[in-house]
Amino acid sequence: MPHFVIEYSRDLEDRYDLSEVMEITYASGVESGVMAADNIKVRARPYDHYRILDDGDSFLHTTVFLLGGRTDPQKEQVARILRENLQSYLQDVTSISVDIRDMNPQVYKKRVLPGKG
Repeated sequence: MPHFVIEYSRDLEDRYDLSEVMEITYASGVESGVMAADNIKVRARPYDHYRILDDGDSFLHTTVFLLGGRTDPQKEQVARILRENLQSYLQDVTSISVDIRDMNPQVYKKRVLPGKG
């Protein structure tokens, strides 16, 4: 916990290093000071089919799932830092967006094998 889920138009793979996008995302979470570095999980999934602005050709959207309890200013800080860092790298991407979602800690369940994180 927390989870950063990156969704993007597949054409970004031809123009950018997606490993770098994931590192920027991870580093932004750390930079925010709102979460512990060793708890951050980042994953990315491309889309071949999508519709955005009439003249837009690319997008990157990140949903950040956090256990409930963070304040709105803390969540805004994560979103702002992440968006700013991504737009510095992804300079010609038409749409870059970030959404923060609260997860209910009472109903969030996970299993991790011993010694596996």
